[in-house]
Formats: sequence, structure tokens, C-alpha cells
Amino acid sequence: MKKILIIEDEDFLRDILKRYLEKEGYNVIEAASGEIGLEKFYNDNYALVLLDVMLPGIQGWDVCKEIKRTSNTPIIMLTARTEEEDEIKGLQLGVEDYIAKPFKPKILMARINSLIKRNQLTPLEKIGELEIDKENYKVIKNGKELNLGNKGFALLMYFILNKDLVLTREKILNNIWPMDFEVDERVVDTQIKLLRKKIGEGYIKTIRGVGYKFQEGK
Repeated sequence: MKKILIIEDEDFLRDILKRYLEKEGYNVIEAASGEIGLEKFYNDNYALVLLDVMLPGIQGWDVCKEIKRTSNTPIIMLTARTEEEDEIKGLQLGVEDYIAKPFKPKILMARINSLIKRNQLTPLEKIGELEIDKENYKVIKNGKELNLGNKGFALLMYFILNKDLVLTREKILNNIWPMDFEVDERVVDTQIKLLRKKIGEGYIKTIRGVGYKFQEGK
């Protein structure tokens, strides 16, 4: 059973997250401060860390720095702050996702599941003409690195992890775009059009009236 560490000082929110995660089949370990969180992190192995920015004692940013200094464990930052500078700071520290409070627990669970699945990909995976370097966020085609951008790479990983499954535009929105950013389904179509242009035709099939499906090539 995969373990998730929640470092969050709000008892009520921590309890809600724990209940949802346990329903998804995860083993949840809790910490109410940065100090306790780091102690528990170093005493076990975790599939993912949910980390609050504003913590008593050691702040979330410093906890994040320490974890990323010694580990590739994915981190999702939880925060009541919505400033763009904070999100940029989190991404610069290597945070895999940055989610503003309040959020919908069910959507958060979907993002957690997607991130854990993505992290389970082998470091270098070949699909058709594409070579995916997960650790370095690179996609290479015929010896040339493709510039997909962060959203393009995340979208491709989501398709690969759900290969041969039909994905609705709503599912793609919930897993790729931040929950506090208002977008509509046309953004999905636009991003997929750009992704197809870069990786080539034959990988992403349109399922008329439903969504999209990823396949290994022509």
C-alpha cells in the first residue's frame, strides 16, 4: 500500500484529506508541523507529500527545499495564498503541483492519482518514435528534443498513463489545469492541436462527441 505524507497544521483539513486518501487505498501519515513532517519523511518511504506552505516553525518552503535536496518524492503544495510569485517559487523548487485553497477534494484526489502514476513511469520510455525522459522532462523524436512546454509535457504524460482509454475533455481539464484557473474545454482542443503538431499525427485519436484517446502511433 502506497504511503502519502500530509504536512498540514489545520486539523480539520488534514482529517478530510486523510479520509479521502484512505478511500483511494493509500496509507496516510500525518504531521502538524514542518519539524514533525521532516522527521516522519526521513523515517519512511512515501509515494507523495502534501505540503502546506504556511506552517508553524519550519515553513513549507524550507521543508520543500530539504525534501528535494535528498529525494525525488513528488510534492503538492497546498496554500491559501494565490500570488503568482508563490507559484513560480514552488515550481523553481521542484514542486510537481501547486494548489490554492479552497479546493475540491475529489479533484485533488484525481490529480494525486495521476501524479503518482506518472512518477511510476520508467526513467526513459520509448513509444513509437518518441523517447520520454521522465526525470528530465524531455521528449525526443528522431534524435531531436521537442519543446512541449510544461503543459504539453504534462498532457502527454497523462495520455501515456491512460493509454487506450477514452479521456473526456472534463477529465483532462481536471488533471492538467490548476483548479483555481478558469478555463473551458476549448483550451483542451487547442493544447492537443499544438501537441499533435509537435509529436506527429497518429498518437492522439479524436473520439467524436466524447474526447480523445492515446495510442502508440500509426
